[in-house]
Amino acid sequence: MALSPTSNLNRAKIDFLVVLGVLGAFIFFMGFALMLPAFVDFYYGEDTWHSFLFSAAIAFVVGGALWYSFRPQEELRVREGFLIVSLTWLSLSLVGALPFVISGVLPSFTDAVFETMSGLSTTGSTILGGTTSDGFRNPQIEDIPKSFLFWRSLAHWLGGMGIIVLSLAILPLLGIGGMQLFQAESPGPTADKLTPRVQETAKLLWGIYVAFTAAEFILLWLHPSMDWFEAINHAFATMATGGFSTKNASIEAFNSAYVDWVIIIFMYLAGINFAMHFRLIQGDKEAFFGNREIRFYTLVIFIGIVIISGSLWVIDNYNILDALRYGAFQVLAIVTTTGFGTDNYEVWNSIGAFFLFLLFFTGGCAGSTGGGIKMIRWMILIRNTGREIKQIIHPKAILPVRIGDQAINRNIQQTVLSFFILYVFIFAAGAFAISLFGYDIMSSIGASIAAIGNIGPGWGDFGPTDNFAGLPYLGKWILIMLMMVGRLEIFTVLIIFSPAFWKQ
Repeated sequence: MALSPTSNLNRAKIDFLVVLGVLGAFIFFMGFALMLPAFVDFYYGEDTWHSFLFSAAIAFVVGGALWYSFRPQEELRVREGFLIVSLTWLSLSLVGALPFVISGVLPSFTDAVFETMSGLSTTGSTILGGTTSDGFRNPQIEDIPKSFLFWRSLAHWLGGMGIIVLSLAILPLLGIGGMQLFQAESPGPTADKLTPRVQETAKLLWGIYVAFTAAEFILLWLHPSMDWFEAINHAFATMATGGFSTKNASIEAFNSAYVDWVIIIFMYLAGINFAMHFRLIQGDKEAFFGNREIRFYTLVIFIGIVIISGSLWVIDNYNILDALRYGAFQVLAIVTTTGFGTDNYEVWNSIGAFFLFLLFFTGGCAGSTGGGIKMIRWMILIRNTGREIKQIIHPKAILPVRIGDQAINRNIQQTVLSFFILYVFIFAAGAFAISLFGYDIMSSIGASIAAIGNIGPGWGDFGPTDNFAGLPYLGKWILIMLMMVGRLEIFTVLIIFSPAFWKQ
């Protein structure tokens, strides 16, 4: 849409009505997603369909009214894009929590929002199966209706590639200013625009995402330990690197090496930049296999598997095949921030457990569905550290930071360093906040890194065999915000708290 110079000059830096209008479109879209679990309910005859349809009706009415009243007539600007993305993830978590409360599955609205944000942000932390701080016993995962199990996994899947990116793919009406939303939400230091039109880029990314999900679903369904329902739920959770399972014991409940290795392979694929998958499908093998971030990501995983599997074999006396299977699974689950579990890593030997703890601070590739710091940032930080050492030795030399043949712009280096400092600061602040509720240091650290890294399980009282139900409600809201901050990669959320953001 062509804009006149006068309209741009007279328009406020942030048009809040436009923000509400676009926010309404996403809430309206959420209504369609909320209808899908109702069909699962009809299939299994569980009689909880009304909670999803009523929630969908609320989303349609509220979202539709906002969009109809305030839909944008001009192109979105950068500030509006950041504000929309942050508010979208928070508001969709509030709307997505409604079925839990309406049905009575989770009477606490805080617990319902926690579970929904954990799903949408692909964190995978849960409050199911535990007792809340006020003494209420939340149901076990296997005890809640299948429609809610499906809703948890669907929330993962939608949040994995991004609800906003999905909307840009299927809703042409949001093509106006869509790049602002795409850049604000896309994970990693940069948003890889594969085509000149953001809508076409979104479609390509989602097409690959759907294809991988379908492939994993079929491979899991082929195994007798999984029916179609369990296969689709775990395919959703794997490709989103989320980690919600239909079982309290997670993947361990299936006791199948075949299932473990299928999920290992797809966790690895989900942790790679989806733009690189597209280039490989297009036949550009050199771009994929020559990509330095993919190589570094694979190297970190390989080193992790060797060290952890070796320690399980030598120290914990696992047989070599089990050591490789459990070691590889947990390394991929943590590096990609999926958070599935096949073994209790807290009872491992100190070498294996400590190295796995270090992997909590890694993450997948930029442009993947994985959370965490991301491999490309670690590469830049490591290369920059090496450059600083050389600069001390050769103070007059001009030594650029390079990834392969590409020199990294100084501004990008500064942004990565700022991100890392903020990440560590927010992680530490989160751990300190949780410790104020009386938790020990490992539990506090584990809860904070599990939330901001979108990993799911943590350590101590929040380890792989535990849950977050007992955390006081204020503590849960702290983790809810950490999940959102981690999913949107810190700057997208924190920028709206900057005074400069609100100045004309």
